[in-house]
Amino acid sequence: MKSKTKRGLGRGLEALLPPVVQEVKPGEMIENIEIGKIVPNPYQPRLTFNPEKLAELADSIKQFGILQPVVLRKVGKGYELVSGERRCRAAHKAGLKVVPAVVRSYDDLEMSEIALVENLQRDDLNPMEEAAAYKKLAETFDYTQEKLADRLGKSRPAVANTMRLLQLAPSVQRFLADRKLTPGQVRPLLALQDPKAQVALAVRIVEEGLSARQVEDLMKKRPKIGTTAKPAADVHVTEYQERIASILGTKVTLKPAKAGKGTLEIEYYSLDDLERLVEMFGSEKKKTTGPRKPFVL
Repeated sequence: MKSKTKRGLGRGLEALLPPVVQEVKPGEMIENIEIGKIVPNPYQPRLTFNPEKLAELADSIKQFGILQPVVLRKVGKGYELVSGERRCRAAHKAGLKVVPAVVRSYDDLEMSEIALVENLQRDDLNPMEEAAAYKKLAETFDYTQEKLADRLGKSRPAVANTMRLLQLAPSVQRFLADRKLTPGQVRPLLALQDPKAQVALAVRIVEEGLSARQVEDLMKKRPKIGTTAKPAADVHVTEYQERIASILGTKVTLKPAKAGKGTLEIEYYSLDDLERLVEMFGSEKKKTTGPRKPFVL
């Protein structure tokens, strides 16, 4: 009986990966394949490999060899990795010319899903790699957020919140990639339209070690940056606007009118994003007709 993974992949892709990828099937042949004939998985979501851990794995391979074969698929005169890139990299670093492997047939969808889930199960991906992987899956295979969430065994809001991290300023994304900040700490920053303001606040969060709750409180109290003081009414409008944007996770605009009335504009960036907002307001999702485009940030 399979044990549950700590990332909770549920009824989705967990069924695709173990033991299908991780274990050698009965009657399956293990071949020694030249490393020079193997190319990385084009759908590999992992962009960085820890040099120290890679060196440790190389030392282990020198001493004990590769205990678990990598999984490949045949492509032309060579092979593409399905899983096991760290082992291949470490084997090359250890001076090996060949690696034990099993060769299987996978289509592009299976390749991308397996690569993503393998890393998710091991908790190897940083938040930005995970967000980029979701986006690539959605765009490549025309997945809606709902379909993607179903395939991953996650909730759609969880997938949407992860993908929205790609809207942050590049420097803030770097903090996430380096694990200096968590998604919970930076998510309120999405309400800031100015990338420089996002970066400035992100630096403050790192320097002061602010918690996610402290960041939320800071955003609620944060006055709009300007060269001159504004009337109290304008300050309140700005505060409300930023508070609403922080809650909804999207750009909003308050346009005051007379007698305390006004207009609230809420932006959305796709049908999936609109459905996310509708669900937040507690309304039933409206059915849409025709083909739906993938979630694009």
